[in-house]
Amino acid sequence: MAAATKYANPDAEVVSKAQALLVNCAASNGLQNILKTNLGPRGTLKMLVGGAGQIKITKDGNVLLHEMQIQHPTAMLIARTATAQDDITGDGTTSAVLLCGELLKQAERQYSEGLHPRVVCDGYDLAKDHVLTFLEGFKTDYPDAITDRELLTNVARCSLRTKLQAEVADLMVDACVDAIQSIAEVDKPIDLHMVEIMTMKHKLGGDSKFVRGLVLDHGTRHPDMPSYLENCFICTCNVSFEYEKSEVATGFLYSNAEERQKLVESERKFTDEKVGAFIELKRQVCTEGQGFVIINQKGIDPMSLDMLAKEGIFAVRRAKRRNMERVTLACGGTPVNSEIDLEPSVLGWAGKVYEEQLGDDKFTFIEDVKAARSCTILIKGPNTHTIDQIKDAVRDGLRATKNCVEDKAVVAGAGAFETAAYTSLMAFKGTVSGKAKLGVQAYADAMLIIPKVLSENSGFDVQDSIIALQEEHEKAGAAIGLDLVTGECILPAAEGIWDNYRVKRQYIHLSTALATQLLLVDEVMRAGKKMGKEVADPMQMDH
Repeated sequence: MAAATKYANPDAEVVSKAQALLVNCAASNGLQNILKTNLGPRGTLKMLVGGAGQIKITKDGNVLLHEMQIQHPTAMLIARTATAQDDITGDGTTSAVLLCGELLKQAERQYSEGLHPRVVCDGYDLAKDHVLTFLEGFKTDYPDAITDRELLTNVARCSLRTKLQAEVADLMVDACVDAIQSIAEVDKPIDLHMVEIMTMKHKLGGDSKFVRGLVLDHGTRHPDMPSYLENCFICTCNVSFEYEKSEVATGFLYSNAEERQKLVESERKFTDEKVGAFIELKRQVCTEGQGFVIINQKGIDPMSLDMLAKEGIFAVRRAKRRNMERVTLACGGTPVNSEIDLEPSVLGWAGKVYEEQLGDDKFTFIEDVKAARSCTILIKGPNTHTIDQIKDAVRDGLRATKNCVEDKAVVAGAGAFETAAYTSLMAFKGTVSGKAKLGVQAYADAMLIIPKVLSENSGFDVQDSIIALQEEHEKAGAAIGLDLVTGECILPAAEGIWDNYRVKRQYIHLSTALATQLLLVDEVMRAGKKMGKEVADPMQMDH
């Protein structure tokens, strides 16, 4: 019998009933198989090759799902949900795909035995609520997380080691923790835009570092200006040191060349007076050989540059607006919009300012700053894909550290939470009546996908590892995780293996919501309107 949709649109392509569920399960299973080898610090890498031959080597689930071309509508839906997980919390993309895929796989098994998807979904909803309640009691609270450097280091390390080689990851861990501790303020949300991530195609990835200050991607424009200064006053301004253009269309008419010369001289005098005001301030404050740095958002013409260079002033023109905001946060001081506002109190301070040149590119380093409410992570690498890989990982490391500070809580990692949640769900199953009990059982089995895949990616026997984890957890009653080097059971808290609380909460919530939505789909149809083509005659369907 033709699907009901065929009566409304004879050209529709329809997959219905059991077939629709199998199509959705197959799509989620395919995506799960692609991503599961990436999970954890022992996961493998994927190489993405673009149409023009550009290469990207990564094991970050978010990068993979963004860069991969996915055509299947169900797989696309799962990928979008997983990347939304990353956008909200900064991590957990691969875990979200794995749990969603496993929930659908377990439901397919129950469906093949005659259980209706609605009953499975009821069980899933009960199990999800129980797991989220269990998570509240399972997490470890750290009310003073911002001052606990060891905790922040462990959280950042657990995030970064799943995305980079151990040597580079450990180097970037300190950079992420230093950056968050620099910009964090008590009882205020952390603004990660205050951490500038600057890239230089130079040397090796291991030469990347944290700069307690700023790195600007432009430098001075005069050969006689100093390239290294110590103990510097920093003046951030938005003042034009060049001829102004009129804002409306105007014309100047002269009777003779002398009149034109007078106009040029008065323009020059106007600009020179502005430059003179800054030079006067420099002479006023630099009494003991200190340096003076001007960072200007507008232009500085060659004559003005020459005047500033003769005074030994380090001047940067056409600075980006975001850098202007960060300079005052890092060095102190106040931005100046007119030479009239100049006074010593508007100046910031930096221990040293110097310039580095790489080919045609100039970089200005502002270091040893007073306030450091803004800072820079300088990423170096020999080629673009190395830099991109470190950059993506650092972004996740910063988010993980920020989450830890804002949550004031962490969750034991290494598969400990999922193993404990399984045991708790099995106990909870006894309190559930009716067929929903089977849905709770399926959810409990699905939770074990994380420790299973961690064990598989590390080259251990999956069944042995899971049984050992469960037995040890029942004996000890504490959070027990899997050591991915030896395959033995460990206490994650003692080893410093911590996951973000909000990442766990979000991926459980998102994966379950998406899996239940997909389970209740009983018809997949492609029946959009067609433009410019004749629509088939419904009366001819039965002929």
